[in-house]
Amino acid sequence: MSGASDMSQVRDLTKRSVYFLTSTALGSSPANRNPYGHGNAVSDFLSNVSRFKIIESTLREGEQFANAFFDTQKKIEIARALDEFGVDYIELTNPCASEQSRLDCEAICKLGLKAKILTHIRCHMDDARIAVATGVDGVDVMIGTSSLMRQHSHGKDIEYIKKTAIEVINFVKSQGIEVRFSTEDSFRSDLVDLLSIYSAVDQVGVNRVGVADTIGCASPRQVYELIRVLRGVVSCDIETHFHDDAGCAIANAYCALEAGATHIDTSVLGIGERNGITPLGGLMARMVATHPEYVKSKYRLEKIKDLEDLVAEAVQINIPFNNYITGFCAFTHKAGIHAKAILNDPSTYEIINPADFGMTRYVHFASRLTGWNAIRSRAQQLNISMTDKQYKECTHKIKALADIRPIAIDDADSIIRAYYRNIQSGENNPLMDLTAEEAAQFAMKEKEPGGLTSA
Repeated sequence: MSGASDMSQVRDLTKRSVYFLTSTALGSSPANRNPYGHGNAVSDFLSNVSRFKIIESTLREGEQFANAFFDTQKKIEIARALDEFGVDYIELTNPCASEQSRLDCEAICKLGLKAKILTHIRCHMDDARIAVATGVDGVDVMIGTSSLMRQHSHGKDIEYIKKTAIEVINFVKSQGIEVRFSTEDSFRSDLVDLLSIYSAVDQVGVNRVGVADTIGCASPRQVYELIRVLRGVVSCDIETHFHDDAGCAIANAYCALEAGATHIDTSVLGIGERNGITPLGGLMARMVATHPEYVKSKYRLEKIKDLEDLVAEAVQINIPFNNYITGFCAFTHKAGIHAKAILNDPSTYEIINPADFGMTRYVHFASRLTGWNAIRSRAQQLNISMTDKQYKECTHKIKALADIRPIAIDDADSIIRAYYRNIQSGENNPLMDLTAEEAAQFAMKEKEPGGLTSA
């Protein structure tokens, strides 16, 4: 085959690939060109990325977090905060776990919350009877189906699991409340076993089937493939539960929705057994970047900071610096080229608008990485107006000081003010009080080239 023919085929393939990408992933409607919405999902009639529901499990999975101890009043406070945020369901610890768990379950059921109240139980009739008696809106039934779980946890075979699941589901349905049946350790279970069980419970009218990545081993591709197959087997809703041991919980949740899942389990700050599960705030970050209209119309995003502060204090942890949305670095911009673009158009370096969550961005200007656009913006905040050349010279002095020691905002502000006073007076007074050694180093740095034209 000739080189010209090869190049012709490459060009044809490229054109077809570009057409596919632009007609599916990017969309053709101007409405899809929201600067805060470049992550628009591939169009797919099975996808539920714009119509999902949240089952919030801080008061069930979250109780399994190493530091967690929620007394009744704290559980009520968290439940009300979750309800104000707008979660669809609140899942509570199995009332069979302890007498206090049962009493707490009853207390929360009596609050009159908008969210439906669920409790999570073993696939056993004794658990089901106690759960129903608490007044919950639904019961989440669970049993391990992998060979490891069957051998080392409950010792039951697939036929026993199927028979017991149907018995429990029929009982819960007879009480007029919702019921979900979930397999534990789904991704290490035999696919034929899974589909056989799911098909059987779907036929008796279960509201949802659950897929649980109990040990956090699944990858997004595995999730997509399993949910896609399951979507073709059952007609009921599909709930998913992803642990974050390997760092894929949010990505797995998103892929599950793309494949046809309808419900995602979350917890505040992701707390739970070991490294926890899909974090509520992290899921909101992912989903608002994809379908902001749906997320902002349904959930009170501005409540996420107070909700996370409440839970963090209750379990005695600090919110990580890089936490989704609420970490103190989440909307902080430091490098000069970033700061310039952010000041011109925030969407250049932000896929999420902090204002949607009641947060604000911060341009970090007190460092050697700062640029003159950031210093100009800060000077204008201080009601100081100079020429572009003067802003650049002032920036060079700030960068010179930052090269010899860490500087704070007050240091940068002092230099801006002192530099401006020198311009006004025509004098050349020292910009800051420095030690003799610092003054000598600063003088040397001022003479070095560079920095005057940085962004």
